[in-house]
Amino acid sequence: MSSSGPPGLPIVEPKTPTVLVLAGLVTPDDVTRLGGDLRALLDATGAGIVVCDVGALRPVQLGTVDVLARLQLAAQRAGGRIRLRDPAPVLRALLDLVGLRFELEGKAEQREPALRVEEEVEPGEPAV
Repeated sequence: MSSSGPPGLPIVEPKTPTVLVLAGLVTPDDVTRLGGDLRALLDATGAGIVVCDVGALRPVQLGTVDVLARLQLAAQRAGGRIRLRDPAPVLRALLDLVGLRFELEGKAEQREPALRVEEEVEPGEPAV
């Protein structure tokens, strides 16, 4: 005789994401310490993803992008990856500018509505 499990979807326990908080000013000098913290979180939890809470990073500058890129590399070398939580619009713009793509979590991205041509402009008329 065989027994089967209960009908329906299996019960899955939700996992609390592993979070690394980055606040204030982070510089390339912080990469060694933060990379060690990141690898320790990946090893201790067995999670494949560490959420980097970047909502309190100030000021956001190109060095910040460098730190995040190095953390992503450290995570990949350890068999994981990072996801950014609550990145400021300036940080998202800098990441786009340099061509880096990160998984994002948190507030929905706000986009400007698509531009539409409202009326035709005659040659010689100023554009509105």
